[in-house]
Amino acid sequence: MKKKFTILIFTDLDGSLLHRDTFKFDPIKLYIRSLLNNGIIIIPNSSKTEKEIEKFNEELGVELPYISENGSSIHGLNLINKNFPNKIILSREKEELLKIFNLKVPEKIKNKCLLISKLNKKKQEEIFGQKDDKLKNVLSRNYTLPLLFIGKKTEKNKLLKILNDNSLTLQDGGRVSNLCDKVNKVKSMNKVIKILKKTEDKIKTIAVGDNYNDLDMLKNSDVPCLVFNDQFKLDQINIANLVFSNQPSPEGWADVIKMALAKLNYNV
Repeated sequence: MKKKFTILIFTDLDGSLLHRDTFKFDPIKLYIRSLLNNGIIIIPNSSKTEKEIEKFNEELGVELPYISENGSSIHGLNLINKNFPNKIILSREKEELLKIFNLKVPEKIKNKCLLISKLNKKKQEEIFGQKDDKLKNVLSRNYTLPLLFIGKKTEKNKLLKILNDNSLTLQDGGRVSNLCDKVNKVKSMNKVIKILKKTEDKIKTIAVGDNYNDLDMLKNSDVPCLVFNDQFKLDQINIANLVFSNQPSPEGWADVIKMALAKLNYNV
């Protein structure tokens, strides 16, 4: 029987689909593949780099389209339809962002921003929980600059205002903050949806995340899904129709997807 609509799953990776510490997802690999075999489109929407997500695709054994570096670039839509573009870049390159940052941010506040690229290898390994080639993949960024902010809240608010005034953003993730262009996961998600609507009459979206930089993506989906994260108190998150798991990733990812599909009366 033909499905009434196409399901798009936009998913964060670290802490949402991948285990927060080991980055593994073996327990749900077969479930992910079963979703794909049933015509569901899964699009990782992550702060991860192109190389990191390509490695994820390799481990999954399926070439998925994806969005990298917090909405900076979209990849592989031609895998869905050969007439769609292979790559869409929504951001300026990181060198241009750094130039603006150095020019516009006062030295006093700039000194509170520890660029990860400037830290020694041991510290980088501690921050990202990765070594060797995997660490190289993490650091292989085209559009974003990961950093640690060590200042006061008032200083961070000043930084955010300066960045906003200069068309930049600072997006907080689970391990670091990222200096970004005026892009985010929602803008890239909506760009993908707009392109897919050229060939798909009806689309339903599921968005999965576990952290603060995922919340806008969740709010803009038909079924928002939050994977367990002990940093969150659910009563402080005001998202209508929210689906949430009581266990962390990767099993928590499968839990919320099953509940989301049930809400859409979509049988797999």
